[in-house]
Amino acid sequence: MDKPNPRVPFEPWKDPGAKPYIRLINVTKTFGSFVAVDNISLDIYQREFFSLLGPSGCGKTTLLRMLAGFETPTAGRIEIDGTDMSSVPPYERPVNMMFQSYALFPHMTVEQNVAFGLKQDHIPRPQIAARVEDMLALVQLSSFAKRKPHQLSGGQRQRVALARSLVKKPKMLLLDEPLGALDKKLREQTQFELMNIQEQVGITFVIVTHDQEEAMTVSSRIAVMNHGRIAQVATPSEIYEFPNSRYVAEFIGDVNVFESRIVESAADHVLLRSEDALCDIYVDRSVSAPAGAAAWVAVRPEKFHVSLAPPDGQARNTVAGQVWDIGYLGNLSVYHVRLPSGKKVTATQANLTRLKERPITWDDQVYLSWAADSGVVLVS
Repeated sequence: MDKPNPRVPFEPWKDPGAKPYIRLINVTKTFGSFVAVDNISLDIYQREFFSLLGPSGCGKTTLLRMLAGFETPTAGRIEIDGTDMSSVPPYERPVNMMFQSYALFPHMTVEQNVAFGLKQDHIPRPQIAARVEDMLALVQLSSFAKRKPHQLSGGQRQRVALARSLVKKPKMLLLDEPLGALDKKLREQTQFELMNIQEQVGITFVIVTHDQEEAMTVSSRIAVMNHGRIAQVATPSEIYEFPNSRYVAEFIGDVNVFESRIVESAADHVLLRSEDALCDIYVDRSVSAPAGAAAWVAVRPEKFHVSLAPPDGQARNTVAGQVWDIGYLGNLSVYHVRLPSGKKVTATQANLTRLKERPITWDDQVYLSWAADSGVVLVS
């Protein structure tokens, strides 16, 4: 299958003529009186790397298992490539699933593990050998073909499981927390390997994760889930920069939220007054709420400019406070600032100079200011 041109934006969801490869239509799943998945409708397109993201118990794994056929919807319909999957058993669906545990056979070599599914399908031996060889080359494990799982690192076992999942050439691969067993550095490295492999094979990937950074790194789009429902579906940058609710803003990354009230609501801006910030806040985007309505303004820590002197000519979008803690992360410093209202906010600044040269320290009076396009007004 041809690899998509990386220079051409891959955004089929913006094309009204594009046909979704996976369609979930009013899907609900209950276990007794517990509603695990609550009336979800969702479209996923061919060649997407799509993430289901949310905390434990939000329904993301149940949704993945319904796509695989291991669970049956209580209500609603699931379509894959235009076919209703309601009566199609898991082994006849054009999908494969990769589990967090990898589930490799310990008594088999790497190549035997990868070949297992093909042998079960009675594929001719020469074809099995050729496909296994190609797949091991893809995941860079050709030289490990004769080893057994206990002779491999965690990252290598993860790639064996991936090769075994892909060798049968499914139209869709479902990944259930596939990197959860890896340490942080290896997990970050493997995320990029997964992205490169997905681009090469051109298969639709749907991944379940609770790791926000992982979802932000690998995904073409993310569905943020909460209590069995989808809170927002968008690209990683859209979800981070323009969350549609306090839940999404607070779940994705770090954020400061100022409780406010709308003073002026116009077509190109919103003016708010915040008792949290003790200042007026100006946002250069419209919002569907009238003057007088309660709202919250979300500002990411890196959007703040931290200074010892008030910014010239900027009364709005500026708060004063006292530094009560500092976290040094090497490339970044994290400032925890207490405002006169009692609210505590977090600001991050890149360490462009040596630690000893930075002027801001504990108990300093500082000013945090931000641009009109850095805040997001949330009404729910």
